[in-house]
Amino acid sequence: MRVFPSPDAIGEHLAERLLPRIEQARASGRSFVAGCPTGRSPRPMFGALARRLAERPQDLSRLVLVMMDEYLVAANGGFEYASSDEPWSCHHFARVEIADRLNEGLPPEYRLRKESIWFPDPRDPAAYDAKLIDAGGIDFFILASGASDGHVAFNPPGSRRDSKTRIIELSEDTRRDNLQTFPEFRTLSAVPTHGISVGIDTIASAKECVMLVWGAGKRVTVKRILSAERYEPDWPATVIHECDVREILGDTSAMGG
Repeated sequence: MRVFPSPDAIGEHLAERLLPRIEQARASGRSFVAGCPTGRSPRPMFGALARRLAERPQDLSRLVLVMMDEYLVAANGGFEYASSDEPWSCHHFARVEIADRLNEGLPPEYRLRKESIWFPDPRDPAAYDAKLIDAGGIDFFILASGASDGHVAFNPPGSRRDSKTRIIELSEDTRRDNLQTFPEFRTLSAVPTHGISVGIDTIASAKECVMLVWGAGKRVTVKRILSAERYEPDWPATVIHECDVREILGDTSAMGG
């Protein structure tokens, strides 16, 4: 556990760590594969990355972003992605709050590519895990925890340790957390009831993971994570203990300071 004075300080720390590793991978002819959440928790990191790239442009053409999840809507007897035009959709977040911000000050040949932002496909969820294996695995997974029930990605309490990418019926607690993250929903009934998500094993298989927990609302999840020694299904964010190389990055508010 590392404690920082503010969310922005966490963001600056991660940006300082990630940019050299992205460049090292590119210089050696490899892709750097990063697992990413959406929502409030990673915003300071993306802001710090964007500021640093504007000051000192860096080639992101070999960066691959593995997005954790996406909301689904019913269609043709199955499910499809929620519209990417919706400001709460993960596709919208990835395009507007990640790619557009990082690419803004970069020449075209340096920019993060649209095809390098990956999402699991509701038509074939298992293909996502296979694709990640083919890519050599996730180099660095950035995680965030739900405040009320410890969900990570869309994995609700009770998720199995060996779970893979799959379609999930979202719990009410998860949907309420997402309503707080994206007030554009306006009401709980507007929050989709299903999503596609990487599984607990998908996360634990990453080469390195960090869990972001900042703000007073994350005090409960900090206590639950720190009191655990291994994955506890009733609080999915404890998956951090299953990662080979792991770290928890929090701020003083989350620690009760």
